[in-house]
Amino acid sequence: MVDFKDLGIVALRIFTILPFMIFVTLYMGKRSIGELPVFDFLVVLVFGSVVGADIADPNIEHIHTIVAMILIAILQKILTKMKISSRKMGKILSFEPTVVIENGQILKEELKKTGYTIDNILMLLREKEVFLLEDIQIGIIEPNGSLSIQKMPSKQTVTAEDAGVMKRTSLAFPLIVDGVLHTSVLDKLNVEEKRVWEEIGKAGFSSIDEVFYASINARKEIHIVKTPDIHSYPDFFN
Repeated sequence: MVDFKDLGIVALRIFTILPFMIFVTLYMGKRSIGELPVFDFLVVLVFGSVVGADIADPNIEHIHTIVAMILIAILQKILTKMKISSRKMGKILSFEPTVVIENGQILKEELKKTGYTIDNILMLLREKEVFLLEDIQIGIIEPNGSLSIQKMPSKQTVTAEDAGVMKRTSLAFPLIVDGVLHTSVLDKLNVEEKRVWEEIGKAGFSSIDEVFYASINARKEIHIVKTPDIHSYPDFFN
């Protein structure tokens, strides 16, 4: 026999929990589902399980679900701030990019770390309309599981760079993230730390702490990102 009381409770919970879910999700921050790193995906998975159980089972106390949602959101927010303030923590929670293809060759040991098979990599390449490994100069598995590639110069689309209008750039590595200098990058590229200080001074900064992000490429060119306090463009979305 259908229990209309329970059905009414389920319907009421749908209309109360979904608006609250939207509010909590906005608090946690805007992220594209397809771009979620593993940790954030697990948070969303747990979040959905809690809400689904609350809607499907009228015997579950509604207030318990709300408290669980709030705690999940707060935990996610705390860990997000930790990832921003500490790059090491960010690597632990979100993993880090892994180079799996270099100069047309698959790096077997690096591939094992990602849990991908060669077939997985070939499929991801085909999705990018690349059918030959030798066409790839570098391939990187990103923290969200996607594959980023840079083709060999001879296989790249002709652009203004190729015509000599612009100078070709190379792959950039994070050098300074939120005021923290990563000396391991300097060691790898054989660049002295005083060079970084010189570039920081030219950019108008007196301390590394003031730099939010800077990168360096294989040409040893340093690019410092300046972050103005206010937008220089109108806010069209308010």
